[in-house]
Amino acid sequence: MAAMPQRTLLLIDDEPAQARLVAAIAARGGWRTVRASGLAEAWGAADAEPPQAVLLDHPGSEAHAAVAEIRARLPAVPVIVLTLQGGVAQAVAAMRAGAADFLVKPIAADRLLAALDAAAARSFRGELRPLAEKMPAALGFDEIVGTAPAFRAALDVAANAARARVAVLIEGESGVGKEMVAQAIHAASPRANRPMVVVTCATLPHNLAASELFGHERGAFTGAFDRRQGRFAEADGGTLFLDDVGALPADAQIGLLHVLQSGEVQPVGARARQAVDVRVIAATSRDLAAEVAAGQFREDLFYRLGAVRLNVPPLRQRPGDIVALARHLLRRIERQPGLRPLGITESALALLEGYGWPGNVRQLYSVLFRAAVLCEGNALTPADFPQIAAESLAQGDPAAAGGAATAVPLYEPNGHLRSLDAIEADVIRLAIGHYRGRMSEVARRLGIGRSTLYRRLGELGIDSAA
Repeated sequence: MAAMPQRTLLLIDDEPAQARLVAAIAARGGWRTVRASGLAEAWGAADAEPPQAVLLDHPGSEAHAAVAEIRARLPAVPVIVLTLQGGVAQAVAAMRAGAADFLVKPIAADRLLAALDAAAARSFRGELRPLAEKMPAALGFDEIVGTAPAFRAALDVAANAARARVAVLIEGESGVGKEMVAQAIHAASPRANRPMVVVTCATLPHNLAASELFGHERGAFTGAFDRRQGRFAEADGGTLFLDDVGALPADAQIGLLHVLQSGEVQPVGARARQAVDVRVIAATSRDLAAEVAAGQFREDLFYRLGAVRLNVPPLRQRPGDIVALARHLLRRIERQPGLRPLGITESALALLEGYGWPGNVRQLYSVLFRAAVLCEGNALTPADFPQIAAESLAQGDPAAAGGAATAVPLYEPNGHLRSLDAIEADVIRLAIGHYRGRMSEVARRLGIGRSTLYRRLGELGIDSAA
């Protein structure tokens, strides 16, 4: 097997603590992180060690300007933007300026690694991969779309468990909607008016996981300058959602088991215990039963967490739900700041329905979101999903080939001809997808120079990863 090329992430961030977290997560995926505190410092870092991806934490409304500057200096390097909760308008502007993706803080390890994997695919193999996924606001059980029997069976179990205090373990692949189901359980429970606190266990430093969950006293360990309440105390009276619970270290597993058994937490460094009334919902994409057998997860905790267990099936096992899901998600996307209502053609829906969706519902949402951000017409067509068409074509899907070949419309919905710029933009997007992001090949097939291609990308507002 060929060795993986060295991968360098250029992190533009002036917060040292967050930079250390990003570097630690990125290292799991084989990335070396080079940090710059601002754009001026970034150019020197990029000259010294050319990056395969840029991660930009630029607060406020000027992130799009920073993205445009990075794209001008490093046109072939994907840019990922970090934004706060509620910063969708800024993220939309950043993507229109050329960002490949955006992530919401606090950073979730799996989503960062997925975004970096997509960047690596574009940089090293010229292939396009799904973006890191974002999901919109919570839904109730009556709003969740899906009619597949296995999916409805999982929702029935969740709905029946909602009114009890019993712990629930939600299993399923990354992106299937485990957090969505947890939110629906909370919303249908007597605790709906109390907080639902979300903890992504994979992002907790192992030596601080117990402190994060249960709190600590002042002086309990080096750096504990003040007393701090943990996430259980924050969720008192409500629900605590532990995402990727299998990532908890051994000491935190012991503490969690104690809370589930006794209803009491003991902060690190404290002598007294504190009673809490918290409903725990855990989620995992791992095979916890196998990890129990391997001695990597406590058996007694596994059975405590799994008093009620349900499995959310992957999207590929419910293909009949894809069209309804796509229409539903598109309606939710159009309500985001900076976006507008869009239709979607039957040929585009057929393309989406025939795809395998390895990233599940989160990937579908991400693909639709990106298409909606970059679409210049009034309806999404196969040309707005070039990466999906390219992957489907590579897998031998004839519908994708036919759809891609005829995907550039010449007329507006009102019957008038489209502008040459709009048609050219669609042709370039189609070529990028067809040739799997290999820009030299795209330029050669279009009969133009590579520099001319990049100039037209900038003029037409097209992301080279589109």
